[in-house]
Amino acid sequence: MDRAQSKILFAEAQALIPGGVNSPVRAFGSVGGDPVFMTRAKGAWLTDADGNRYIDFIGSWGPMILGHAHPDVTAAIEQAARKSTSFGTPTEAESRLAQLVIDRVPSVELIRFVNSGTEATMSAIRLARGYTGRSKIVKFEGCYHGHGDSFLIKAGSGALTLGVPSSPGVPAAIAGETLNATFNDLASVEALFGQYPDDIAAVIVEPIAGNMGCIPGGKDFLKGLQSLCNRFGAILIFDEVMTGFRVHPAGAQGLYGIKPDLSTFGKIIGGGLPVGAYGGKKEIMEQVAPVGPVYQAGTLSGNPLAMAAGIATLTYCDGALYDRLESLGARFEAAITGLGAPLTINRVGSMFTLFMTQEPVTGFSGVLACDTETFARFFHFALDRGVYLPPSQYEAAFISGAHTEAELMKLVDTVRDFYR
Repeated sequence: MDRAQSKILFAEAQALIPGGVNSPVRAFGSVGGDPVFMTRAKGAWLTDADGNRYIDFIGSWGPMILGHAHPDVTAAIEQAARKSTSFGTPTEAESRLAQLVIDRVPSVELIRFVNSGTEATMSAIRLARGYTGRSKIVKFEGCYHGHGDSFLIKAGSGALTLGVPSSPGVPAAIAGETLNATFNDLASVEALFGQYPDDIAAVIVEPIAGNMGCIPGGKDFLKGLQSLCNRFGAILIFDEVMTGFRVHPAGAQGLYGIKPDLSTFGKIIGGGLPVGAYGGKKEIMEQVAPVGPVYQAGTLSGNPLAMAAGIATLTYCDGALYDRLESLGARFEAAITGLGAPLTINRVGSMFTLFMTQEPVTGFSGVLACDTETFARFFHFALDRGVYLPPSQYEAAFISGAHTEAELMKLVDTVRDFYR
């Protein structure tokens, strides 16, 4: 498959942008080769600068649950843009999207919109610290909550892909306020509360990890976190930037039947436009300015284009969509498992990862045991056959409402052919 134009564009970008990309995982660092530059997308298909087409399994890293360029989402953005791309004042659309989220997620009584998932998690942590008067947070090895200073400690996503457990530029004093625990290991969290019973402001967790690959948290583990937080007066934060409205109409918390104190959202609630949000119990959220003393602001927060795209997207996220995604995902998982290939598939709803290991993957140590060289070869094998997967073993892939069973079976056939 010829990608000459992508090579030219990448060379130009490298002279202008660090590494030629605006997010590290796009650089193909863990799989080798040059990134592919896309020019357009429709439904479940991407088209690159050379005119090659690919079945898309990254979905802009999660937001495109309806597929690319859904006509109603596109129309909503166009209609909003004709009125103005930004006002710097309150708009009705902000309240409409807020109501949609609050109606669907029982734990959210008030919500504040921001511009990215990173902003949402940073703000949630500040709020938890302000509300409790404590400074330490607990996160989990391999979970990724954006590039805030408090989170780049044994982080997942791009930091894991690049083999960077933390980042230069994070002051030791800030890093020292982050405590790492083991995902799906409640005892590791109990030990931290035992050591710092009066110092932990919050526990933040991806209820279904997506940034070290798709790894579901056990229900008992997540309920145990809630019990510990209640016992010690800490705030439980579910990072649902990826899972919110992806795995269930109420996110992972709806799937598990758990009501965290705070939640963070992004991706799907903006329909592919830059957006984030954090919300939760009224008594906590009322500590946010201008009602309370915890300051957070953003010029483009609640941007009318993002609100319009989010409203249009969530309108389509109904029970029928989730039933279809689960049915497609289940058939896909069964087909992959039936191949008997030396890999493990983890799937929750329309999220999945093909791990290059035959052992179960339930946490960070299992992820690190995967054969990344085999994954890199498989990635390029699939790419050359018109199947676009995340260019990292440590990322979740996604099925959208635009995918057909035939398109999913193309990935199954690609796995089968690779292992022949």
